[in-house]
Amino acid sequence: MTGKPPVRSSVRNAKLAALPVAYAGRQAAGVGKRVLGRSSSEINRDIQLRTAQHIFEVLGELKGCAAKLGQLLAIYGLALPREVAEPYTAALGQLQDSAPAMLPAMVHAAMSESLGSRWREQFREFDDRRAAAASIGQVHRAVWHDGRRVAVKIMYPGARSAIEGDLLQLRRISVLATVFLAGADVKGVTEAICDGVRAELDYAAEAEHQRAFAAAYAGDPDFCVPDVVAQHGDVLITEWLDGTPLTRVLAGGSQDERDRLGMLMLRFVLSGWAREGLLYADPHPGNFRVLPDGRLGIVDFGACCPWPPAGFDQLALDYCTAIFKGGPRDLELAARRHGFVESSRVFDIDALFKMVMSASEPFRRSSYRLTTPWLRTQVLRTTRLDLSNVTRQLTMPAYFTPFARSALTLIGTLSQLETEGPYRDEIVRWLPMLGQAIEATPAKSAPIDLAGMRERRAAATVRRIG
Repeated sequence: MTGKPPVRSSVRNAKLAALPVAYAGRQAAGVGKRVLGRSSSEINRDIQLRTAQHIFEVLGELKGCAAKLGQLLAIYGLALPREVAEPYTAALGQLQDSAPAMLPAMVHAAMSESLGSRWREQFREFDDRRAAAASIGQVHRAVWHDGRRVAVKIMYPGARSAIEGDLLQLRRISVLATVFLAGADVKGVTEAICDGVRAELDYAAEAEHQRAFAAAYAGDPDFCVPDVVAQHGDVLITEWLDGTPLTRVLAGGSQDERDRLGMLMLRFVLSGWAREGLLYADPHPGNFRVLPDGRLGIVDFGACCPWPPAGFDQLALDYCTAIFKGGPRDLELAARRHGFVESSRVFDIDALFKMVMSASEPFRRSSYRLTTPWLRTQVLRTTRLDLSNVTRQLTMPAYFTPFARSALTLIGTLSQLETEGPYRDEIVRWLPMLGQAIEATPAKSAPIDLAGMRERRAAATVRRIG
């Protein structure tokens, strides 16, 4: 399909607006079912499952902001029954492929709008066919006037107004977040999500983030961040990055390669805020490439933000001390001190401690393999749709939203890769203040040798060429 991307606000708003209406209808119907003798817990679970399915289906059909929100919710699909999750997963998987391409005339108009009517003079070559699609734009191959091969990222005309409409609707339907986290600061977290999505429309800020990362990792033996060539309005031009998409490694890479690349992803995210004070908040497989020399290439810096905020280091230290050296009471104090539980709320601290102890198992060993079944167990435990689930008694400070997005996306990718490696050692390497707390746990196996794996890969490449 070709033509103008789907940005008609009336259609998009109608689909999103239908969500709270349907939710209210299910609640009203539940009253009648109670009269007929069905238990409240059974009815509530049915309402929650149906609402979750409706959320996933609608977000899966939309583009732009809604598509991004759908990606953020994807991890919750693991906690749903297969018959509920499959339609959403299928719709989400088709989002990028089904996004309609801009016709050449529209591409040229967008380029003229941002670079001026003589924009072609800045290129030796420009391919009118898109090379890749994203939720708010598309990428074209080109050759810059100095001979460099470049990627030209162009925002869809109308994407900005469409996303603003989505954000307005998101605020209206944000009450549905209580399906998963009943005690959350819905308003604050919703505004944080809106700020994050809106920030991805700012190509000037994205260019600055990418320049900072490119300078920080210039000459790095493990990473490659393409340089920014130019940025004007809604067009961002960067050096072209050749490589194998990480999605292909997910489909058929060797376990050694999965281990190596997964640990590199973790290292990139950790080292970014430790070295540059920037959080790479969107570490999903589509943003990584495996270069021919084995380095990990990274693209798309729209979701970056300054990190850590004041107080985060103390938060991490308090939580790690409570989990690895303390007990339930220490965890309760940390949760209340840092705003994850309302000061007056009574909650089941023993249940929370048990949940956190299970989730922290990868950091209690010198090496651990994350898997999809492990992740599913954690998600099922935290998103279980019943009133006794302790996570429904918790909240989350709004400032924590970008970190939560980054961490959940990264853990999801590492679990899909089934990466085994020294998670504890890698964290302590970049956050040394956590060393005393985390390293108190006895080691059980040897850590992975990333440098050695890189050398073996290079030697294997030489043998194949020879």
